[in-house]
Formats: sequence, C-alpha cells, structure tokens
Amino acid sequence: MEKRQIQYQFEENHLKNSSENFYDPSKLKTEEMVLNLGPHHPSTHGVLRLEVLTDGEYVVDLTPHLGYLHRCFEKHAENLNFQQIIPYVDRMDYMAAINSEHAFAMGVEKMMGISEKIPKRVEYIRVLVAELNRLASHFVAIGTYGLDIGATTPFLWMMRDREHILRLLEWISGARMLYNYIWVGGLYYDLPVGFEERCAEFITYFEPKLKELKELVMDNKIFIERTANVGVLPLDLAIDYGTSGPVLRGSGLAHDLRRVDGYSVYPELDFNIPIGEGKMGTVGDCWDRTNVRVEECWESLKIMKQCLAQLTTDHKRDRTFDPQALVPKKIRPKAMDFYSRAENPKGELGFFFRTNGKSDIPERVKARACSFCNLSVLEEISKGVLLSDLIAIIGSIDVVMGEVDR
Repeated sequence: MEKRQIQYQFEENHLKNSSENFYDPSKLKTEEMVLNLGPHHPSTHGVLRLEVLTDGEYVVDLTPHLGYLHRCFEKHAENLNFQQIIPYVDRMDYMAAINSEHAFAMGVEKMMGISEKIPKRVEYIRVLVAELNRLASHFVAIGTYGLDIGATTPFLWMMRDREHILRLLEWISGARMLYNYIWVGGLYYDLPVGFEERCAEFITYFEPKLKELKELVMDNKIFIERTANVGVLPLDLAIDYGTSGPVLRGSGLAHDLRRVDGYSVYPELDFNIPIGEGKMGTVGDCWDRTNVRVEECWESLKIMKQCLAQLTTDHKRDRTFDPQALVPKKIRPKAMDFYSRAENPKGELGFFFRTNGKSDIPERVKARACSFCNLSVLEEISKGVLLSDLIAIIGSIDVVMGEVDR
C-alpha cells in the first residue's frame, strides 16, 4: 500500500527560523516575561506580531514583527502597465481604496503633464467619492477602537452607517471595497442618475448620528479614562518618526496635504484642519487622535456639500460629458524619477515612480505607506504603560496591514 504523503512536519525551530525573537529568554530578569500579541489576536488588527517584554502588568519594551501578509504590491507594479496597477493600489489600504487610487492617478497624470487638463466635473467627483471613502475609513477606525477597549455599541453604530456609504460606492463602481473607479486621466464612469440626491440624503441622515457618536464615545467617562493621558506622542517625536494624518495632527500640528499641496479642487473648498488640543488630557494622547478623526468626519461632510453644490450647478451632468475623454490608450511617461503624494485617511500616501521613457510598464513603483510610518512610533510611546493601555495605543494609531506589509 502506498504511503500517504506528509504535508506538514512540525519542527521546534520553525518559528525561530521564520521570525527570530528579539529578546533572549536566558537574559531576562526574574520578574520579566516575553508575551506575543498577534499575529492573530484582534488587538493587533490582523497580521502584526508584537513581541512584548513585560514586568508584571507593565510594558518594559516591545518589538513589532512585520511580514505576515506579503501583499507584494511593489513587485506587481514592476510587471503591469500603469492602468493595470490601480486594482493593486486598492488592495493596500483596503479601507480607503478610492483615496489611494486618487493619489496614484494624480501622480501619473503629473508625470504625463495632463493634470491641468482634467475636467472640473471629474475633479469634483473624485473629491466627493474620496471624502465618502474617508468617512468610511474613519468609521472603521472609531468603531473597532471601541471594540479594542471594551465597547460594542460604537462598532455596531459605525458599521450601520458605513453600510450606507458602501452602497453608494457600490452604485458607482460595482464593488463594495475595491473600486477601480478613478482612472489615470478620468473616471471609470460618470455618477449614476440620482447619485447626488442620494448623497445629500445621506448627509442629512448622518449629521445627527455624528452628534450622538460624540456623546456616546468622546464624552463618555470610561472612554476618557481609558484614552486621556495614554500613549502621549509629543510633536517633535511625531515629526522625527515621519508620522502623518490624524496621528500627527493629534499631536497639535495642522499639517494636511489637501491644504499644504492644494491638489485637485481642494484649494477651492472651505474646510478646517482639526488638531489635538489636550481637551481631556495631554496633547497627543489617544483621546486626541480619536477626536481628530471624529472632527474630520464633520469636515468631510462640509466638503461633500460643496462638491454636490458644484456638481448640480456649474458642473452638472451633460449628455456630451465623457469621463474617459482624457484616459490615454497607452501611458508612456518620459524617463524620470518622480514622487507624488496625497492625504489619505491615515496620513500621507506617496508614490515614487521610476520610468525609462520606452515602456508603459514602470521600472519601479515605491509606495510610501502612512500606516508603516505611523506604526514605527509605537515602540517609543508604549514603554512603561500598562498592558491594557498598549491595546488602546495600537488602536489609536489606526493601522491597516495591507499597507504596512505591502
């Protein structure tokens, strides 16, 4: 009788060979212990392993271990033409796919010198759907953060309201999370008839819900006690580590690329940049970072209202409008090294392109992922905190591992 093939043979050294531990157990003090948070525990938001050195309930030190997802975005990008890369861009920060598409498409358009030719209706649609996706991303960040520190209701409320956005985005693209809607030079398709009205209805529906969220979460005594004065990130440290987005703004710096770089039609729109002010504790703590996201939801609604006003008046739909009029059949930029960036919900998403001028396939596409940079500061702000506070700190950074291990 033929022997059955053994598919997996357990060996004690498998873990050590694949991901060697940073701390040597033989050198630990008597009271110290090494704990692994992740890669499967929900506190690490998916495929992230934190090797934590503890003394009782206190965190002495920690080391993040990456490399459990292998999204391989940059290697894919070296083998596909520019338009084919966009679906892979979606899969990095899958919570904010349209924002990532926007950043990538703008970079390629700048390389080709067609940025100024993009129709205003296309630009307003891009900003409208990007802000919708920003809301959806913040809903997940705030809702799952509630779960991390023991509150179920905010998560259920956020998922309920996020569903309205996903249905709107599915209406325009056919997909709920990975859209491939913003193309280099234009859009996949114009807005469906009635989309503007449905968007306005959502804004009317959601504004009172956002007020309820503030009362339920941000003003909640237990939430404040769990997040105020916890995981304080000083501004100088935030800048040194290259953090961006709500993590940086939570430390008090009003740095938002929608204002700083003024891309697309953002310079024509009126909105504020929320920052951490230490209202409940210290500037740059977990409460401030979360409050910045909540306040940004209000600003996104304000931006959406202005986009809808433009899309129903000066730049309303027209039978002659073709969102693919400027979409090139073949994208072959000149030989250059080029960097472009945009403000994603989690921070600065940048793309470095290297092209040779001969092929429509880039030689190199390097993604500057905001989640990766923001995660790097975790070790600095977690030393000496309680183990339960470490979970609160991880959640306040809001990382997506598709972007970290790309």
